[in-house]
Formats: sequence, structure tokens, C-alpha cells
Amino acid sequence: MKTAHTSALMNSTNTSFPLPLFNLYLLHSIPISHSIYSSKLSLQSPLCPLSLFSLILLNLWFLGMGRVTVNSRLTVVSSKPVGPGVTHKLSGLDHAMGLHTIHMIFYYGNNPATSFDLDPFRVSLSEVLTMYPAVTGRLIRGEDGNWVVNCNDAGVRVLRATVRTTLDEWLRSADGAEERDLTVWEDMAQDPTIWSPFRIQINEFEGGGIAIGLSCTHLHADPTCATLLLKSWSEAHRREAIAHPPFFHSSALRGRPVLNTKTKSANYYAAKSKAKPPSVKMAATTFRFSDSSIKQCLEEVHESCPDATPFDLLAALFWTSLAPMKSPAPDHKHSLSICIDFRKLMHAPLPYGYFGNALHFSLLSRDREEIDNGRLGHVTGLVHEHVSSINEEECQSVIDWLESQKGEGGKFGAPFRMYGPELTCVSMEHMVIPRGYAGMFKDAKPVHIACHVGNVEGEGLIMVLPSPEEGLARTVMVTLPEEQMAKLCKDQAILRLEPTVVACGRQ
Repeated sequence: MKTAHTSALMNSTNTSFPLPLFNLYLLHSIPISHSIYSSKLSLQSPLCPLSLFSLILLNLWFLGMGRVTVNSRLTVVSSKPVGPGVTHKLSGLDHAMGLHTIHMIFYYGNNPATSFDLDPFRVSLSEVLTMYPAVTGRLIRGEDGNWVVNCNDAGVRVLRATVRTTLDEWLRSADGAEERDLTVWEDMAQDPTIWSPFRIQINEFEGGGIAIGLSCTHLHADPTCATLLLKSWSEAHRREAIAHPPFFHSSALRGRPVLNTKTKSANYYAAKSKAKPPSVKMAATTFRFSDSSIKQCLEEVHESCPDATPFDLLAALFWTSLAPMKSPAPDHKHSLSICIDFRKLMHAPLPYGYFGNALHFSLLSRDREEIDNGRLGHVTGLVHEHVSSINEEECQSVIDWLESQKGEGGKFGAPFRMYGPELTCVSMEHMVIPRGYAGMFKDAKPVHIACHVGNVEGEGLIMVLPSPEEGLARTVMVTLPEEQMAKLCKDQAILRLEPTVVACGRQ
């Protein structure tokens, strides 16, 4: 994947700039910034009409901005080979999520090893990958045209990188786009059988501290799967039992013999599959709310919503803050797409370790005046009532609807953007589990966790995550159109809770 800068330089057909000097510029600057992922750049590409002065300034920009440098690459395979002929079919929900990617970053204040190239860490990763054959496999097409993972133990790409700043300074000064430099990614190759859908990047900061970046396709897994994969790695490294071993059984989420597609959820997915959200430049910022601030705010809304969860409260808080910034809808309503995990909503609950997508999106809509003028406690109650109303039949009906969209031969319909077009709020409340949800290597507990979703369009995305502080503390990651983000960061209703703002850029 090329950045806008390299694409512009390489796609223009006119130039007044000497080819040798331009080639030197490319050779010198491209490795500096890890935000340029493509390994297919050609030095024989046409050039653009830039003056020597402009090129020098652009080169200096690359030198100053690129703080992440990849130093080595390797492939890690499982310690025990997978048996021949093992495959893992992907579900209809998996196929529907195919346009998106997941990028998780776990920050550790103390480096749990002098270098992550040390054998013990590779050994523990190899050991845990033995339990995850679908992670080390490669995609192929089945006879029906659907994606299948060929569990051939081709391995996981692992990169080691250095960051030219301290961890504290990075968390103060990096923006959401630069934070993605800590997670390597390449879009699917023309030949998926040689393309690694899971990638790990180990980033070492100056003065100590590391960040482990894990990227994967949303086609394979949801954020719960990605989190538990790293948690399992840390448990294997500490020689502890795996708390939530992976459960590969995609047929657990298949359409029923008699399909029910007459629910609100099924209708919502049908509308979502046809939506064409505008493409705008997005910005990302993270807000960390302490246990004490969430506790105090829950007490304030207790009269209106006594059973409110931190997610209910924060979804309402950000929705009411952002609603006035949105363009009015034709039906004069404000809408919020709410995404929850349904592993435990099923009649036969799925284990936390279920490997695949188990997310359910539903729509909450209210009149503009009710949201614009509503008190926080009232809107918190609306969110809580909506989330509490989601049941197994609503979730199963979506699986039925996806089954109904199969074409000739049983091929699933094309993927579509699940995050949007409405403002989408994702709850990770289910990951507040015993022994914590984040991986701990040796005695190093994460000081911060980030989760980015690729290819988000529409009105934006809000992700409410458990915090390393534990208790009621939460981390809220927000992706919005740029101009709205600037206003949100000044919103007094949010600032009164005194959040720590992370990854908001050099202010």
C-alpha cells in the first residue's frame, strides 16, 4: 500500500526533475518512514513536476516525521507441525467483515526482555501458535467460492522496529495515523497463498519500554480473538495454563434450516450492505477515563439509569457531544450504531475463545430534540435499554440473512462496511474478565492498549475498551472526520471528567 505522497510522485506523467537525483531521493527517504508499507516501488516510474527545492523540503519532512524504523523481519511457525489436509472454513459473519482490518497495540512501560529477538519469546510464540493453526495458515478458495484457511503452518510475519523517542513522549505526541506505524500491514496480495493475514511488530522505545503491534484481517477474527491471541502468548511465556484456548468451530454460527430475515437487525444489515458512506479524511484520538471519574459520573446518572454500565454512560456521553456536529438526517433523527459481542447471548453460549467474528450491530434512533436536549442520564438509559433488548434471535437472524444472500453454488455475498455509515459505538465490556484481558509478559503489565479498525468510513467510530487501570476505568478510542475531532477535544462535557488524552498529535 502506497501513501498519498508516494502515489502522487509515482503517478504523474510529466517531470522536469533529473531521474538520477529523484532515484536518490526515493532510495534515501522511503526506508526512513515506516508509514510507507509497499515493497513494490519502482524507480523507473514516471516523475512529477516538483522543483529541487520542493523535493528537498519533502525529503526533510520524511526525515523528521518517520520515528519508527523496521530493523529485521522473520517468520515464526508453530513448534508442532499441523497435520496434512487441515482447513478452517470462515463463517458468513467472517465474510461480511472482509473490508476491515484490526490493529491492536499493547504498550509496556518496562521492556520484558533486552531484545524481543531473544529465543525465549520466539519459542513461546511458536508454542502458542500450535493452538492457532488458522493464524499460521493461508487463504484459499473453497469449491463454493468462499474463503477457507489452509492450515499449512506457513507462519506469522514478525518484525522488530525501533522508535526514535521515549514511550512517554510517544504517547504525548503521536497521533492516530502515526500510531498505526507500530503495526505492520500489507493488503492482500494477488496470490493469497503467499500472504500472511496475521502480523506482529515489536517496537522498542528509547530509554526502555516496548509496544507490541498485532494486525490481522477482520475476515479472520474480531478484536476479542486478537486480544486473546496475545494474552495466550503471554501466558505461554509465563508457563501458565491458557485461560481461554481458541475454539475453531465456525459452523456454530450458520444459518438455520428455516431462515428468519424479518427482524430489525436483518433489515438493518440489508440497508447497511447498500449504503455508500462518503469518504472523508479521518482523525483518531484516545481518551482514558479513570476509575474514580467513571464511578462519580455513574452516581450522577443513577436516578435515571440505576443499572448503567460504563459503556452505557460513555456511549451516551460521546453521542450527545457529537450529535449536534452531524448533518441533519432526512427523518430528523439522530442514530447510533451499537456493536456488541454476542458470544454469551446464545442459548448455547460460545466460549470466549471462539475464533471468528461474533459481533452484532444494531441501530438506535431517536428524534433530534430528544438527543440534542436530553440530559446525560436520560440518554444513558436509552443506550442501556437498547443494549439490554438485544437477544439471541436478533443475532441469529443476521446470520440467517447472510445465508439468504448466498449466490449460485453457495458463495456468500460481497463484504460491506460494517462500521458505519452511522456513528458506530463498539462495546468491549465483555472483556472485563478474571485475570485481566491484556497479556502480561513476566511482570510487565500493559500501561496502555489501543485498537484501530481499518477502512472506517461514514460518521465515525467510538470504541470503549477496558483500561489497564482495571475497575470502572475505560479507554475510549475515537475516529472522526478531522474537523469534528478538533471540536470534540474541546467539549466541556467530556473534559469535566478529566480524561487523559493520548495519541492526539503534537499539540
